[in-house]
Amino acid sequence: MRANKNDLKRFSKQIILKKIGIIGQKKIFSAKVLVVGVGGLGCPLILYLANSGVGNIGIIDNDKVEESNLNRQILFTQKDIGKFKVLQAKKVIKNINKNIKVSVYKSKIDKNNITSIIKKFDIICDGTDNFKTRYLINDFCLRYKKKLISAAISGFDGQIFNFNFKRKTPCFRCFMPEIPNLANNCETEGIFSPLAGIAGTLQANEVIKTILNSKSVLLSKILVFNSLTTRFRKIEFTKNPNCIKECIKK
Repeated sequence: MRANKNDLKRFSKQIILKKIGIIGQKKIFSAKVLVVGVGGLGCPLILYLANSGVGNIGIIDNDKVEESNLNRQILFTQKDIGKFKVLQAKKVIKNINKNIKVSVYKSKIDKNNITSIIKKFDIICDGTDNFKTRYLINDFCLRYKKKLISAAISGFDGQIFNFNFKRKTPCFRCFMPEIPNLANNCETEGIFSPLAGIAGTLQANEVIKTILNSKSVLLSKILVFNSLTTRFRKIEFTKNPNCIKECIKK
């Protein structure tokens, strides 16, 4: 996205921040970010990426809006029920800022399309709700040395990860080598509505910090939090020597 006078006025409160400035804002304008999953995490994430000025946003999801989505998926209203999430999300982004380039993928991400899609973006955001897809995204971001920012929520609990595979950081498999037998998700465990907003916003925060090359990103750490107790903590983890070869050889 090319900045103009109106954009500079729009983002003036962000530009005056010493850790951003006009140089940092131009980095945000130039960033290419892919959001995988337009659900409880993807909705607030997309809102804050657009409102922060990210100039190129990709969104991939094959689901349609359902009534049970509306308590936490804040891009949508009752009028959107039955419509494809990605198409409605694009409308919202364009209403926020018509100059943002939006790439829509009305499909489920899988091994057949993931390579061609993620190669177009600098930062990949995982907001999916199943472990199989999380491992797929992790493995391909690792292979192509992409920056991956992942969030997960269940019940009242949330987690945020930031992986920079251009550097020697651990991957998601280092933290969880195999898919758990009992994989919790919102269908079985439920989701506290404000938790999705908190986690998606923290994920957006981590994306912007990554774009700005901030030293305070969560590399080799997991941010774990509970929305019921309002307790936050960071957990460090290291590269697993028995991880997959793409991770070990980095």
